[in-house]
Amino acid sequence: MRQNLQRPVDLARVHGLSTQAVRNYEAAGILPEASRSGTGYRAYTPVHAAALAAFLALVPAHHHQGAAAIMRAVNRGATGEALRLIDESHAELLADRHTLHAVEAALTDLVPAPPAHGEMFVGSLSRKLGVRAATLRKWEAAGLLRPRRDARTGYRVFGPADIRDAEMVHQLRRGGYRLEQIAPLMTQVRTAGGVEPLQAMLHAWRERLTSRGRAMLAGAAALDTYLHSRP
Repeated sequence: MRQNLQRPVDLARVHGLSTQAVRNYEAAGILPEASRSGTGYRAYTPVHAAALAAFLALVPAHHHQGAAAIMRAVNRGATGEALRLIDESHAELLADRHTLHAVEAALTDLVPAPPAHGEMFVGSLSRKLGVRAATLRKWEAAGLLRPRRDARTGYRVFGPADIRDAEMVHQLRRGGYRLEQIAPLMTQVRTAGGVEPLQAMLHAWRERLTSRGRAMLAGAAALDTYLHSRP
């Protein structure tokens, strides 16, 4: 049995980590508590090695915070809670896929909208999108929206093309894109200058979702191995 015991440095070296990182993972509950030798040194077992491998495999799929929460749940015996957290990540990935499809649908028509009719003010448009009016003003300040101003009241007025732009910006923000990334795409949409940049963006987005889906499979396999290794 003794030959199966490992020092923190042995566990760390396998994954290119520092010894302190391994100790920190144990302190955070990501690894089960290690036994101590008579002189106070930690002694890790193959179970700890499986736990560390599982955590590192879960991070690309569930991010550090989510992976840590999953491991803590398993280590305190709450496997059902761990599985619920994994389900939430899968639901998030599915929602991201739906968002991607919505963006693809939104970008299929690059023809400028017809002359304004059915205009909206900032309050009604914010309610339609489910965002704050201040968010719309922030998008306008970033050059993503260009509503006209009512000559008499000075209120912002969003025509059909402006509403289309706001919907696209909203969908792209949900997809994780920053304002400075969206700005050149909206310029392409407005000017109908070509779909190449848009298609490249959508392809990269799709690749990220595929990579996360694959990471979820790898993380699940490593976690299953750890679950089977536990007493």
